[in-house]
Amino acid sequence: MPLLEIRNLTKVFPLGESIFGGGARGEVRAVDDVSLDIHAGETLGLVGESGSGKSTLGRLVLRLAEPTSGSVRFDGKDLRSASQAEMRALRRDMQIIFQDPFGSLDPRMRVEDLIAEPLIIHQSGADSFSRSRGEGGDSSRTSRVAELLNAVGLDQSAARRFPHEFSGGQRQRIVIARALALRPRFIVGDEPVSALDVSVGAQIVNLLAQLQREFGLTYLLISHSMPVVRYLSTRIAVMYRGKIVEAGTTEQVTERPQHPYTRSLLAATPEVLA
Repeated sequence: MPLLEIRNLTKVFPLGESIFGGGARGEVRAVDDVSLDIHAGETLGLVGESGSGKSTLGRLVLRLAEPTSGSVRFDGKDLRSASQAEMRALRRDMQIIFQDPFGSLDPRMRVEDLIAEPLIIHQSGADSFSRSRGEGGDSSRTSRVAELLNAVGLDQSAARRFPHEFSGGQRQRIVIARALALRPRFIVGDEPVSALDVSVGAQIVNLLAQLQREFGLTYLLISHSMPVVRYLSTRIAVMYRGKIVEAGTTEQVTERPQHPYTRSLLAATPEVLA
């Protein structure tokens, strides 16, 4: 059974009323009848141009936005019918890495507080977190933060600093550490390297691959970059104007593309990155 099942998912945004009167001007189908499966331990790369509906789909999957119709099931549980308390419990297993690392972090909080916040909200501290995972109750919140910083390649001294004291790549590592705090099973990466320099982005891509192997993570990787998706993904789905126009294994989609839009995305990839 897939870890995540998406069936006929649709999100419609009304355009609002015309300035000349006469009611609504129409609607935008940001996500249009999308069905996908994501299996445990794999990376599904979702690729398409800006405005294709990729980020909206990522938010619908986590129920950060409510769909107009369709269903999302995580580990067999229907997210649309889940209560607030049930969603709160499920969010321990479902996290997101946003595109802008600086905008994702409260500039008034130290790194140790940013990373520990999920532990406090969901588990009332690291001790109960450890007990819930069968690790014993002697782990302190401070040691858990240090463990997470180490996992993303940052020194423990980073814990006492503020987000503005770090580079963009370092901030994204902090965001990833926070996403890992509750040891989720599934992570949505919403353009996690697009705001970074190419060399720094490559480091983050390698880090994501390493963490997946280490923690057995499942990713939905959203990107407009075919090279990033090709490097990390087990399978690729191509999104265009709210619809999935092609899906298959990474080799199938990149070596034998069937849809004209997929071929245009591949043709737009610089040879040096291919």
